[in-house]
Amino acid sequence: MKTSGRILAAALLLAASTSMAFGAPSGGKGGGGGKGKRTTSACQTTQVAPTISGAPSTGTIEGIAYSFTPSASDANCDALTFAIDGKPAWATFDSRSGRLAGTPPAGTAGLYPYIVISVSDGYRAALLPAFSISVTPNSVPSISGTPGTRVESGRSYSFTPSASDRDGQRLSFSISNKPSWATFSTSTGQLSGTPASSNVGTTSNVAISVSDGLSVATLAPFSIEVLAVNNAPTISGTPPTSARVGSGYSFRPTASDPDGQALTFSIANPPAWASFNDATGQLAGTPPVGSSGTYSNIVISVSDGQLKASLPAFSVTVQEPVTGTATLSWQPPTSRTDGSTLTNLAGYRIHYGTSPGSYTQRITIGNAGITSAVIEGLAPGTWYFAATAYDTAGVESDYSNVGSKTIN
Repeated sequence: MKTSGRILAAALLLAASTSMAFGAPSGGKGGGGGKGKRTTSACQTTQVAPTISGAPSTGTIEGIAYSFTPSASDANCDALTFAIDGKPAWATFDSRSGRLAGTPPAGTAGLYPYIVISVSDGYRAALLPAFSISVTPNSVPSISGTPGTRVESGRSYSFTPSASDRDGQRLSFSISNKPSWATFSTSTGQLSGTPASSNVGTTSNVAISVSDGLSVATLAPFSIEVLAVNNAPTISGTPPTSARVGSGYSFRPTASDPDGQALTFSIANPPAWASFNDATGQLAGTPPVGSSGTYSNIVISVSDGQLKASLPAFSVTVQEPVTGTATLSWQPPTSRTDGSTLTNLAGYRIHYGTSPGSYTQRITIGNAGITSAVIEGLAPGTWYFAATAYDTAGVESDYSNVGSKTIN
């Protein structure tokens, strides 16, 4: 602020306090045609100085917004304008409202004295007492905490530093060398994530910083090592617990490994009639005749080379095959195809199988007087039967009509 400006302000204050009048311009206030006047019944006609009041804050901090607006009025209803002397370079001033505002940046700490805000109605002026603004240097925020430096693959990791600012400024966080498997919050500073087995290794020089917009504080750089951890494989499935002689048996478990490792299978106490695939875990076979009984404590396991998982022990009971019978009857032939009488009938042959016209089995009945037969030991399914007759010379007839029976 200039020295001449301070003398002028004092003179104006003296004039206002002793009601000393300055010369009015032509067409003066006594006539009601004053500059910018609002002529209403509430306006005082005798010219008086405007008034101004307010208690400006005398301190702030670098990076913290400062604002002060005085209160002013004019009894004559004249338009008012504001002026300032000694305005800090970091602040702005509004001549219409008298508002002084701004945010002192870094490096502007110090005392800004002899700030004077005045208001004028075009004829007289009033001033606030001179005041000073002391700008305090910005305090560097603080950050602390001890981050974890190791985590096992497949396990969650989380670290949130503690941070504060003595000036109460809003804080934001940043990070450098963030692990690829982690996420970072700029509002809380939290570093978190779950590394996979593919992330095994060390990420070095991880640095978390906090800023109040002017100053930055940083934790000491640290490293995070992801350790390889072997997880046991899993195996599941419900093996059949029964089989039949002559019928196929098969069971294949489901297995997986969370680490994606190659798996091999093994078995304890397998049935002698079954084979086992150590690549797939499949147990399969057909119990032969004479193998009926119970095969106990069968255990199928899977391994990733280090850890093993097993199904609960189970048993397989082999039962004798379910068989049925078919009773056949026929009328003996009495003539040959040429119409002559059949006099030397010797017997019959019963042909049967599980496909019509394709007979895989045969029974010979060497007695022409027998006209029925019972076929036993038929496995479940549909069986087809046809009969032929033959004479003492070995001449055999064509197939008879076809009969069938379903064995359940």
